[in-house]
Amino acid sequence: DGKRRRLVFQFTAGISECKEFYIVYFNIEWYLNGNYLVVFVSIGIILPLSLLKNLGYLGYTSGFSLSCMVFFLAVMIYKKTQLPCPLPFFYHNANLSVNGSDVPGLYALQNRSEMCTPKYFVFNSQTAYTVPILAFAFVCHPEVLPIYSELKDRSRKKMQNVSNLSILAMLIMYMLSALFGYLTFYDNVEAELLHTFTKVYKFDTMLLLVRLAVLTAVTLTVPIVLFPIRSSITTLLFSGREFSWIRHLLIAAAILAFNNMLVIFVPTIRDIFGFIGSSAATMLIFILPAAFYLRLVKSLPFRSPQKIGATVFLVVGIIFMIGSLSLIALDWIHNPPGSGDRH
Repeated sequence: DGKRRRLVFQFTAGISECKEFYIVYFNIEWYLNGNYLVVFVSIGIILPLSLLKNLGYLGYTSGFSLSCMVFFLAVMIYKKTQLPCPLPFFYHNANLSVNGSDVPGLYALQNRSEMCTPKYFVFNSQTAYTVPILAFAFVCHPEVLPIYSELKDRSRKKMQNVSNLSILAMLIMYMLSALFGYLTFYDNVEAELLHTFTKVYKFDTMLLLVRLAVLTAVTLTVPIVLFPIRSSITTLLFSGREFSWIRHLLIAAAILAFNNMLVIFVPTIRDIFGFIGSSAATMLIFILPAAFYLRLVKSLPFRSPQKIGATVFLVVGIIFMIGSLSLIALDWIHNPPGSGDRH
């Protein structure tokens, strides 16, 4: 009805006096607020799955989450074949600064082919996030040992096959998703691909199912990532102690609480991926493996091809980490988080 809805909550704590909190909603119910959904999903789904003692039980949920991402990829390819180019909002984002009623239309027609022509390389302030996000996407190191311990008749060769197949499958899905997402919106694609579709569809059942599938996939992936983190914390702080369900629960709850704060207060997930990708992911992929190899392998001389390659790997990782963090910091300074120029 176009009117603002007002929802009143009354909160009583012990013997303290009652206070009324008025929350104004603009035609939106409380259960559609993303912050509430994050908390409810974390408590109702992620936390119970994170309390399992063994990682093997999560294999079924991991397979289901993979099928959700396959569905996401299939819909992205289908939508590319359905949407024309250029889309109407392409012209709105053209920032035309000319006068006359006919000139914008002529300008749009002249630039139609340019808008729908893919560019092989684009360099701007957002390029600093590209490689860190790619690095973060392939950080699977923390899960290697827990997965290896769950394998039947485990061996080095079998684990290598599992790793190769998993990384290849993810590489294909990442590349196809990025390719068809870019070929659908070109320069107008945003940091969050599904968010870009809201400029085309106000309500679409298939895209709603895709959002649900992606939400399910991410939700079911969190317990798998949380498992090695909790194991590392337990080993560092409570080594030698017997297993405790209370400690098991508190560590999982603390990690989820920290993650929820990041989700709620960080404007875009790209900022998280960019920072972690250029710092922690770089350490895990480039710096630490090379440093460990140089430190632990004593049978080879320093001038051997293997150690020279490890040294180059180490130097490249350090340069990459410093350069990426510097560029991301500069982007945060010139385009503060939450500003309209961040997409």
